[in-house]
Amino acid sequence: MEIDKDQHEQYEYARRRLKQKKRLYYHFVLFLIGSLFLFLAERFFNMHPFQGWYLWTITIWFFLFILHFIKVYITDRFMNKTWEREQINRLVAKQEQRIKQLEQKIENDLK
Repeated sequence: MEIDKDQHEQYEYARRRLKQKKRLYYHFVLFLIGSLFLFLAERFFNMHPFQGWYLWTITIWFFLFILHFIKVYITDRFMNKTWEREQINRLVAKQEQRIKQLEQKIENDLK
């Protein structure tokens, strides 16, 4: 039963990662097309609310894309279920050690 649960978790993790990567690729393509559109709108349709507006828009969009990339390939890659379990086990072990220390202190105080 444990194997089925582990396989299911692995499958769900793989499915979630694939979905994240697809969204990132979609975001990249949308960024390229949108940047091209903004550039063309500025150059050929004389749309200029203020000087360099399309560069600011593209720069902010690129920054958001970089944040998305970091989330998918750095943060979520290393902070997955295994990492969560390791952190929980480490914190539980610390708590158990602290409880043992307190119990020993209480025993020593009672003697």
